[in-house]
Amino acid sequence: MADFLEAAQLDQVPIGTSKFVRVADKDIALFNVDGNIYAIADTCVHQGSSLSQGKLDGKVVTCRGHGWRFDVTTGYVTSSPGFGVASYPVKVVDGKIMVAVT
Repeated sequence: MADFLEAAQLDQVPIGTSKFVRVADKDIALFNVDGNIYAIADTCVHQGSSLSQGKLDGKVVTCRGHGWRFDVTTGYVTSSPGFGVASYPVKVVDGKIMVAVT
């Protein structure tokens, strides 16, 4: 069973926004889509741009580097299901966003 580690406070990621966090030496992008929190690796597979700095539209974030689009619920590139960045389990406990990175 994965260990969940505290990544951020829920109020630090309002609906429709993202946040960069570092958990267990991993760079992670948190996204709040309609009140649901998702966590994916922050580094775009194309040229390493930060996905947490991208534009979030619904459940899709567009990388600022070259416009690649990722489904934040899976980490997959929208044009290539099955290819993308790591996605991490998330739970919210007492207002804390907890992420399992191992």
